[in-house]
Amino acid sequence: MNRFAVEKTVSFFLPVCLFLFQIPSAFAAEAPPAPAVNAEAWLLVDHDSGRVLIEHNADKPLAPASLSKLMTAYLLFEKLKSGKLRLDEKITVNETALNAKGARLFLRPGEAALAEDLLKGMIALSANDATVLLAEHVSGSEKNFVAEMNAKARAFGMNHTVFANATGHDADGQYITARDLSRLASVLIRDFPDYYKWFALKEFTYRQIKQYNHNALLWRDTSIDGLKTGQTRSAGYGLIASGMREHMRLIAIVLGAKNENARVEAGQKLIDYGFRHFETRLLYATHSPATRVRVWLGDTRALPVGVPQNLYLTLPRGTHEKLRARLTVPDRVVAPVSLGQKVGLLTLDLDQQPVAEYPLVALQEVGPGNLLQRSLDNIQLWLQ
Repeated sequence: MNRFAVEKTVSFFLPVCLFLFQIPSAFAAEAPPAPAVNAEAWLLVDHDSGRVLIEHNADKPLAPASLSKLMTAYLLFEKLKSGKLRLDEKITVNETALNAKGARLFLRPGEAALAEDLLKGMIALSANDATVLLAEHVSGSEKNFVAEMNAKARAFGMNHTVFANATGHDADGQYITARDLSRLASVLIRDFPDYYKWFALKEFTYRQIKQYNHNALLWRDTSIDGLKTGQTRSAGYGLIASGMREHMRLIAIVLGAKNENARVEAGQKLIDYGFRHFETRLLYATHSPATRVRVWLGDTRALPVGVPQNLYLTLPRGTHEKLRARLTVPDRVVAPVSLGQKVGLLTLDLDQQPVAEYPLVALQEVGPGNLLQRSLDNIQLWLQ
C-alpha cells in the first residue's frame, strides 16, 4: 500500500446540521405525516439546508401566473447590480406597457416613472404595466427579456420551466413546477437580501392610489416576510411564502388552489408544519477549520481543513442529538498543497447509520519547505 494513502479517522459528537442533506427513511419516518393541503401541487423546503420536508406533485408542470415574476425580479435585480438599471432612473411609459392586461400601477401615457416605483409596484402589487415597461427598458423588448428568463432558468437547473412572457399571464407553452419555484425563490433570497425586503411590502402608493399586497400571510403571520401570490384562469391561485423563526427559514410553494382562502390556508399549514416539527442547525461555517492535519516537506507543519461552504442539516426536532461526524484524513499529506484541494472526507452518521459524505478541503496554501525543513521531514518519513 502507498504509505501516503494510509488514513486515520477521528470521530466526535456534533449536535449540528448540514447543507443539502439526504435523510434516511428511518429518520424521515419520525416526522409527523403531512397536513391536508387543498391544492394541485405543493412543496415545503428549508432555505439553508435545501431539504424538502414535504411535497405533492412537486414536479408537475403547471401555469405559473404571477409567480413567474420572481424570475423577472431576479433579472432586474441583476441589472441593478451591474449598473444597467438605476433605481433613480426615469422610464417613459409607452403604449405596450399601457396595454398590459391584469393588475396595474395605473401608469399614464408618456409619463416618466421612477424605476424604483416600477419595481415596487411589480413586486408588491404584481403590476403588469410596470413589469412590461421594465422588461422592455432593460432588454429592448419583452421577447428579448423572456429569452433571458429562460436562459437563467436553465442556469438554475429549472429544467421543467418555460417562460412565455414577463408577467405570468396565461400563454400556450408556459409552465413551471413547485420544485423549480423553490429553487428560484431560494437563490433570490440568497443573492439579493437587500431587495428581498420589498416582498414584505403590505401596500404601495403610486400617484396617490394606494393598493395592497395580495399575500394575506404578511398580515396573518409575523414570521412571513415574502414572497408572492399569483392567479389566472389556467393557474388557479398560487403562492410562494417564506418566513423565518429562530434563525430557520422555510419556503412554501402552493400551486393550483381553488380560491384565495384555500391558498392562504395551504401556505399557513405548510409553514406551521415545518417550524413545529423540524429544526435546522449549522454544522460548519465556511472556511472554519474542522481539524488540522500534518503536512510533510512544506513551509508549515499544520494544515487547517474544512468545508468550502456552510453546511446545514434539517432534522425532525429531537433527533439532532443522534448526529455524529467522522473526519477521515490521510496519515501523511505532502506539500505543496493548493487552497481548496481535497484532503479528506467528512462522514455524517445518524444513530450509527452513515447518511452523507462531504469533502474536506485545504483552507490555506502550503508551499514547499526550505532545504532544512525538507531534509528533517525526509529523515522522519524514512524512519517511519
